[in-house]
Amino acid sequence: MLICEPYKSEIGQHWRFKNPEIAKESSRVIFDLFTAYVNHKDFVGADIARKFLQMGYTRARRYANYKGGKKYDKHNDYAQLERGTGDPEKAAAAAIFYAIWKKAEADPDYQEMKADWKERLG
Repeated sequence: MLICEPYKSEIGQHWRFKNPEIAKESSRVIFDLFTAYVNHKDFVGADIARKFLQMGYTRARRYANYKGGKKYDKHNDYAQLERGTGDPEKAAAAAIFYAIWKKAEADPDYQEMKADWKERLG
């Protein structure tokens, strides 16, 4: 997914989740790209943009849940670290990405392209 050009470069340069303000701008730009891909009937581009929105949510949640975004202790046989030690700003950033990700996923034109893609290609 992250090696599929030109989408990786077009979308990835805007993918940021450091704080809510940056997440809001990032998710807006990525959603605009998503919309442009949908309007051009480019399912692959739209799906990758949707995935970047989803990753904005999941990555920000990881940093919200775990200090430094580290879930496992590599020095202790990769035991899971204590949850709830992360950055509260990242939780707000995650919520922003979550809302936009779900908005993209619910887009009827995107859903139609996705169903067609699955029917044709599995």
